Parts: sequence; C-alpha cells; structure tokens
Amino acid sequence: MAWKTAILTASDKGARGEREDTSAQVIRELVEEELGGEIIEYRIVPDEEDEIIAALIELTDYFQADLVLTTGGTELAIRDVTPEATRRVIEREVPGLPEAMRSTVMQKNRGAMLFRGICGIRGRTLIVNLPGTPKGVHEHLAAVMDQLPEALLMVTGQFKQ
Repeated sequence: MAWKTAILTASDKGARGEREDTSAQVIRELVEEELGGEIIEYRIVPDEEDEIIAALIELTDYFQADLVLTTGGTELAIRDVTPEATRRVIEREVPGLPEAMRSTVMQKNRGAMLFRGICGIRGRTLIVNLPGTPKGVHEHLAAVMDQLPEALLMVTGQFKQ
C-alpha cells in the first residue's frame, strides 16, 4: 500500500531560503524506498508554533495524509517548538515510537537524549516528529520504520485482527 505521506520542515533559515532542506530529502527517500509511501505534500515553515500548528492541521484535515513526518524544532533551543505545536493538534499521543527512537539512537549517540520529539494521532493521521539533521532523521526514522506499516493500518482503520 502506498501510504500518503506529508513532510513538514520547521526551520527559520529554510523558510527564508537560506538553507537547503536536506533532511526532508532523507525523509522522502526513506518513505519511498523503505515504506513504499507516496509524498503528497511538502511544506517548510519558520519555527513559529502557530505556523507549525496551521500546517499540521492542513496536512491532516485537508490533504488527509496517512502519515505526517516533521523535521526540525525538536531540540532544546528557545525556538524549537515542534513538539509543543504537535501536542496542540493531536488527539492521542503514541509515546512508544519516540521512546524507541531515543533508545535505539542513544546506543550510538548519547546526544539523542536531547531529542524532544513526540508522536501522536489526529483523526486518521499519524504524526511523527524527527530531528532537523539528515543523520538524525535517518537514525530516528530507521529505528521505527519496521513498525510504521502496522501503526498506519491501525490509525487508518485498516488493521485486520
């Protein structure tokens, strides 16, 4: 099944066109090659909570993505507000996915304990926060990629017991 996937990048410099968004490219490659997903929308917004919220709502409610993967805004800097924005739009949190990401990546990189990303469900969409670097995106997404198909089947109501 080709999961409808949207990518949302939170980056002040990226939104101003001052930095190439290589993290989103890593997401695109992993989604298409490992998950068999289809990228239906890509957005880049500044690190502003209200703009992240608006984009998440549009990607879930209007575009009806099965999966929204965010990149950026998940560390400790004052402007890193992606988890807070995500928490404001989700209906239910899925704590196991970010716990698994942190646990797996911390085995190689202790800095992963500073990753504040969360995951949750809005309607029939799974939202997953990822770090803002290509390496961080790859490591964190790879840590849970094998569980995403089953999670998406459940979230979209297609899971058969």
